[in-house]
Amino acid sequence: MILLFLATVFEKIYGTSFVNEYVYDSPPFVILWTVLTSAGIVYLLLCKIHKNLAVWLIHLSFVLILVGAFVSWMSSEHGMLQVTKGEQVSFFVDDNGKKYSMPFLIELKDFRILYYTGTHAPMNFVSEVNILDEGKNVEGKVSMNRIFTYRGYRFYQSGYDTEGSVSLFVAHDPYGIAITYIGYTFLLLSFVCFFYNRRSRFYTLLHSPLIMRGAAIFILFLYSSTSIRAEMRPKVLPKELAARFGDICVLYNDRICPLQTLAKDFTVKLYGSSSYKGYSPEQVFTGWMFYYSSWQQQPMIKINSAFVRQLLGIKGKYASLNDFTNDLNIYKLEDVISKSQYDKRFKDSRAIEEADEKYNLIASFNSGKLLKIFPYSFNGDLVWYSQADILPESMSRNEWFFVKKSLSYLSEMVVMKDYKHVSMVLEKFEKYQEKNAKGVLPSTQAFKAEKLYNRLHYTLWFSVICICVGFIVFLYYCYCLSDSKRINRSVSALSIMILYAIFLYLTVVIALRWFVSGHIPLSNGFETMQFMSWSIVCISLLLNKHYSMLVPFGILLCGLSLMVSMIGESNPHITQLMPVLSSPLLSIHVAIIMLAYSLFAFVMLNGVTALILYAKKQNSRIPIERLQIISQVILYPAIFALAIGIFVGAVWANISWGRYWSWDPKETWALITLLVYSLALHSKSLPLFRKPLFFHVFTVLSFLIVLMTYFGVNYVLGGMHSYATS
Repeated sequence: MILLFLATVFEKIYGTSFVNEYVYDSPPFVILWTVLTSAGIVYLLLCKIHKNLAVWLIHLSFVLILVGAFVSWMSSEHGMLQVTKGEQVSFFVDDNGKKYSMPFLIELKDFRILYYTGTHAPMNFVSEVNILDEGKNVEGKVSMNRIFTYRGYRFYQSGYDTEGSVSLFVAHDPYGIAITYIGYTFLLLSFVCFFYNRRSRFYTLLHSPLIMRGAAIFILFLYSSTSIRAEMRPKVLPKELAARFGDICVLYNDRICPLQTLAKDFTVKLYGSSSYKGYSPEQVFTGWMFYYSSWQQQPMIKINSAFVRQLLGIKGKYASLNDFTNDLNIYKLEDVISKSQYDKRFKDSRAIEEADEKYNLIASFNSGKLLKIFPYSFNGDLVWYSQADILPESMSRNEWFFVKKSLSYLSEMVVMKDYKHVSMVLEKFEKYQEKNAKGVLPSTQAFKAEKLYNRLHYTLWFSVICICVGFIVFLYYCYCLSDSKRINRSVSALSIMILYAIFLYLTVVIALRWFVSGHIPLSNGFETMQFMSWSIVCISLLLNKHYSMLVPFGILLCGLSLMVSMIGESNPHITQLMPVLSSPLLSIHVAIIMLAYSLFAFVMLNGVTALILYAKKQNSRIPIERLQIISQVILYPAIFALAIGIFVGAVWANISWGRYWSWDPKETWALITLLVYSLALHSKSLPLFRKPLFFHVFTVLSFLIVLMTYFGVNYVLGGMHSYATS
């Protein structure tokens, strides 16, 4: 485990090629795994584990998986095949430049990029190929997450260039994958057998008389709010009229959505919240559109870095647009921007880029380029234009005049407060879009669902309320636990009602996001943390009758998970799904992994509670032992879920990239997490884990590895899983 940890650090410093050559693909590393596996088998035989069939199958499954990995390492061939339309190729090249011949020819017939309807966002990449093999002509199709297989050779869509050349990743591993997949199947079946085995330790712990009573948790959370500086209130449109602008469709983030979505993201990006001084996102957006001089004086651009605030010459956390330029109208960040781009080690380079991005967002908005609300069919494609774009010559004079001048006319009506004519112009926008983009615009149901999602979608306050309520309930439950008092029924019922309310709210929000995006919302860090919050609440509701302390656990952990998801709220866009992520296995993989992390969080909080009770040292032995048993019961499904999630992810990786395991930092740390937590299940071999105090300290410290696996890898180490932070 230490070696795996060091390998991920070395990869960050020296690069992937270095660790592949000197660690993962090196003979000493393979020998080390072989020795450990052999020693493990011998130890299992000495302990006579084979008498317990379910436990024996679990360990045998891991042996098969490692054997499959060894066979792959010894005999597999991987490389890239470059081919152009009409060309025939019979070889591929690996990363080291070594050529591998294939016993047939492959020819590229055609290559197509499929786009999401009405946008230029790629939905899939498709290569049609011919296999020429001793007089036989076999047709095939290769696309993202769809492999074409012929005679043990698997072809994956990898890339393309503007000159018509297509890159196909080729993998030839007929034996290693088969053995590994047999191991995966055995693992799943053995897990099922284990949970139904009355001789298993899980079954014994589950029926322990101590498990029927509860425990509590304790997490200190400090929250400080910043007050808005009292400034002159900016000019805005009436709320009802501003809301009408939200009904216009706009091309944003490569998808057609209500302008309300753009307005909300614009406000959140600048201010960090979806409202400013009580104004709706549409009022803020249209305020910048029609009352620019009034809004450029507003201190609504959030600056987190003290260094950047010093550069801008502001005292609080919020800057106005005017603060970015000096008296000579020179951009204050111009010099440091060039330095930070040249040297990434420059002080607060990321904060400088973030501030510059916000400034340029307003500049882009002021130029009119952000508002692509005019669809027009050009050369067979539907293109969305803004007022500032160069329009095609084929556009009629009247249509050209409408696109170029309608927003200016709208501004004149706003200045004169002729709101009736403003509404009429907005109706013309809607009719223009319906005429030119018929069949492409979102359905009425999808449009309404997205607007409802924008209104319901929680902000920071919701997570803070969950944390505060959970903390108060925890204190009460902890008091009852320490003094051996019964929990008041009214308090218990109210807490459960709060959990149900949170569950209903999160279910609606996630369902709306699912419906609007068209895919299961598990494709980035924001969505996975949201799903983790929902999973925590579900677990708490399902099991609180057996373990009453799951109620405060659930409320508090839900609030903390939502608070973490707020890290991404400055950019929580609903986007089209990347082609490589368009696979049902992704959703299964992420859902199971997040379920495992949720269970690990419960175990960690159990440990914190036990340590608090131990510090009190009054009648704490039995409660601490009870908490240990509860944690042990939770650890079994948590570890098994993590193992299944990892191997489902491996199958997905094999379908998407051609390799079921590539020692990506995320994969490596997930394996480290699995190995570390598995230690706690081997108390017969490791007597220290029988001691309640040691066990609870271990579970608390082990959760740091979970945090590293989910957050540390994403934000520090990087790798193929970096999309999860987006």
